[in-house]
Order: sequence, then C-alpha cells, then structure tokens
Amino acid sequence: MADNKSISSTTQSIAVSALRAQQARMRIIAENLANSNSTSRTAGGDPYRRQAPVFRATPVSGGGTGVKMERAVPDKAPFNSTYDPGNPSADATGYVKTPNVDPLVEAMDMRDAQRAYEANLNVIEAARSMNQRTLDLLKQ
Repeated sequence: MADNKSISSTTQSIAVSALRAQQARMRIIAENLANSNSTSRTAGGDPYRRQAPVFRATPVSGGGTGVKMERAVPDKAPFNSTYDPGNPSADATGYVKTPNVDPLVEAMDMRDAQRAYEANLNVIEAARSMNQRTLDLLKQ
C-alpha cells in the first residue's frame, strides 16, 4: 500500500498537470477573443479561425494520470459575414468574412477554465493541509 506522502505527491502532480492544462486553455481563449474582430488582409480572404484546445491523458510522477494540452486545432465552423462594401476585405459582392469566434462562448469557456484552475488549486492546498496534519499528529 502506498504511503501518505506518495499519495499526496501523486495527487499534487495530477493537480499541477491540470493547472498547466487550464492555463494553456486560457491562453487559447484569450487569443480567440483578441482576434474576434479581425478580418482578412486581402479582399475575399479568410479571417482568423477560432482555435480549440485538445487535451490528452499523461502519466505523472507517482503513478497517476494527469492531463496535458496537446495542441490547438482550428474550429471548422463556418465564418460569419457582414455586408460592408466599403471595407478593403470585402469580396466582389460586398461581404466581409469575420472570424467564427463567439465572444459569449469564449467568455463561458474562460469562466469554466478559471473554475477548473481554482478547483485544482484547492486540491493542492487540501493535500498540503493533510500532510501538515499528519506531521502534527506524528509529533505528539
């Protein structure tokens, strides 16, 4: 049977991997939001395409399984378009393609990532607290 320190270390390693994954997810979301109003530099060209993170399970020290953001993949959803014939990015019919980024969806994703990040911080704090309580009991 694994000792308390080993279990705590594995728990913390899993939580740290999740913290890193959520941090990477938040960077992708921020990039999507930053480019949500961009247009193509050429007439009729494609604007920024929303990126979506892809996660994978990964082994962590102590024998557990954590998570890692493996890569970001382009969202295949169609671009939006607006009628703006005076825009230099407009096609021959006067429509401008705009990114397939929905700021509301990105805001919800950011909130979800922040909550997951906070939950993993709480796991780390709980593991540290349990270790400290164990040490305090052993001192008595």
